Amino acid sequence: MNLSIIIPVYNVEQTLQRCVKSVLEQSFTNYEIILIDDGSTDKSGQMIDSLAETDNRCTAIHQPNRGLSAARNTGIEIATGNYITFIDSDDFIAPETLTPLMNILETRKGIDLLEYPVLEHHGSPKEKLLNFPEATYTDMSAYWLKAQTYRHAYAWNKIYRRRLFNNIRYPEGRVFEDIFTLPQLLDETRMAVTTNKGLYYYTHNPNGITQTATGKELTQLLDSHLRYLNQWPNIDSNYYAMLLNIQLDVYNATKASPRLPRMPFFSTPKLILLQLLGIKRLCQINHFTHARLKRNPS
Repeated sequence: MNLSIIIPVYNVEQTLQRCVKSVLEQSFTNYEIILIDDGSTDKSGQMIDSLAETDNRCTAIHQPNRGLSAARNTGIEIATGNYITFIDSDDFIAPETLTPLMNILETRKGIDLLEYPVLEHHGSPKEKLLNFPEATYTDMSAYWLKAQTYRHAYAWNKIYRRRLFNNIRYPEGRVFEDIFTLPQLLDETRMAVTTNKGLYYYTHNPNGITQTATGKELTQLLDSHLRYLNQWPNIDSNYYAMLLNIQLDVYNATKASPRLPRMPFFSTPKLILLQLLGIKRLCQINHFTHARLKRNPS
C-alpha cells in the first residue's frame, strides 16, 4: 500500500459522502481510506460501515468520543501506507489531485513532506486560494519562515512519509493541535517540497475554532508558537507581527501577564508602539481600545 488516507469522522452525515467520494473518484488508486468514527451521534457511524462493506479500500473504526487528535492518532496507528495524509470529513479534494502528488513523491526520492494548494474557507465570502511555488527545502527553518508555513500549518493539504510519525502523535485535549505538532514533524524531516499541483477544499465553518476560540484556547495557540522560538530563533518581522497579534488577543481574553519576548522589529505601527511602550502597556492600551469599540461600535 502506497498511501494511507486518514479521515476523522464526527457528526458529519451531511458532508461525509462528498469527502469520501472525492477520494474514490481519483484516478490514483493505490491507497487505503481509514475512517475513524469518534463517537458520532448521527448516522455517520452507519455510513462508514456501509462504505467499508462496499469498497475494500475503506476501513471503518469506531471509538468513544475523544476528539480530533485521538481520531487522527488511531488512524496513524493502523496505517500501512508508505505515506500518510489527512482529510477532514467536512472537506474534500479536487479531481486528479492524488496522481500528480504521488508522481512527485515517486520520481523525486527523499521527500518527507509534500504540501499542496488549499482553497481556504470554501463556500464563504472569505474564500481564498492558497497556492505555492514549486520549491524544495532542506532547511526546515526556511520552510517555516520564508514559506510562512506558520500561517498554514494545517495537518491536511500535506502528504507525510509515515516514518515521521514513528514517535510523534497529535496532542489529545488540545486545540490548534496542528500548529503544536507540525514543528515536531519538521524536526524529523530532511526534505520538504511545496507544489502548485492538486487542490484541497477547506470548507468554511462559522463555528470553527478559529472563529470561536476562548482565552484558554488562544493561550494554547500562543504557547505552541513560543515553544518553538528557541528552535527557530532567527524569525522575521512578519512572523513576529503575527505572534504579537496572538499575544494581544490572549491578553484581551484573559488579562494574563504577556509572555511574548520583545524583539527588535519596527516594520508595522504595532511593532513600533511595542518598542516605545513595552509589551504590557501595549496590551493594556489595545484592550482598552477594543473595549471602547465594543461599547460604541459606531
